[in-house]
Formats: sequence, structure tokens, C-alpha cells
Amino acid sequence: MSTGHEEALRLLEEGNNLHREGNVDGAIDCYRRSLEAFPTADAWTYLGWMLSFKGQIDEAIAHCKAAIEIDPEFGNPYNDIGVYLMQQGKLEEAEPWLQKATRAKRYEPRHFPHINLARIRIARREYAGAVRELREALRLEPRDETSGHLLRDLASKLNGSFGTLPSEIQGLLLERNRGTK
Repeated sequence: MSTGHEEALRLLEEGNNLHREGNVDGAIDCYRRSLEAFPTADAWTYLGWMLSFKGQIDEAIAHCKAAIEIDPEFGNPYNDIGVYLMQQGKLEEAEPWLQKATRAKRYEPRHFPHINLARIRIARREYAGAVRELREALRLEPRDETSGHLLRDLASKLNGSFGTLPSEIQGLLLERNRGTK
């Protein structure tokens, strides 16, 4: 007979599989049952993520906060709260959550909060800060497509605005191109 924790982990994995298959409602059901069996930060976070797909952003944020209560070292809920706040146009509120995600001990993929911080910096036209965040994202995950696209878009924007491409961005683009071959 399995323990509550083992059952919770089994249901968590089942929910992850259902999510991968595109069955959001099935995943939600599994994550809720997982939480009933044994509450984990992962189940709270993934339940919030599924609810965000259904437009239930405030509920998603509340679930991420419940995850943080259980495991403050789990980075995913910090990043997710930051993303949800960005979706609501609350960039100032999003930033500290994303910063916390960058410092979390247990977090994969580690480059995501840097990409999201870069998006905030770009929205504020803080291009040097955006470049720093994208540089860190690429250091953590050199083959990340999103970081590369954002960097190219930023380079295009700066080239159009200022006439010449800053050497720092040129170097990052060259470095990225070498890393993807």
C-alpha cells in the first residue's frame, strides 16, 4: 500500500503526462487529487499553471503562494507569479518575484526568470539591463531559442534607433551563433 506522499507523486506525474497530452482539465483534476493526498509545492505550482491557461490568474497566483509556503527554495512559483503579473501589466510588481526566482536553490529551467526580466527591461526601454539579463540567460542555457530571438529583436530595435549596433550585442549574437553550430 502506498503512502500519501507516494500517491501524491504518482498523481503529480499523471497530471504532468495529461498536461503534455494537452488535457488541461485532466491535469487539474490530478493536481488537486495530488494535493489531497499530500500537499507539495510542485502540485500547487502546476495546478496554478493549469488554471492560468483557463484565465484564472488570481487563483494561479494564490496557488503559487501556497507552493512557496511549503517550499520557499522552489523557484518555479516565483517565476510563475512574475509572469502572471506581467500578463496583468503589473511590471513593477512582477520584478521582485522574478528576482527571487533567479536566487532559488531548486529551480529548472534557471534561465527563464532572466528572460522575463529582460522582457520587463525592454518594455521600460532599459536596453543595457535587458542585455545583461539575456547574457545571463544564454550563459545558463546557451541554446535557448527565446533568448536568441529576444536578443536579435533588441539588436534590430537598437540598430534602427541608434544607427549602429552596440558592440556588446554584436558579441553576444556572434557567441550565440558559434554555440548553435
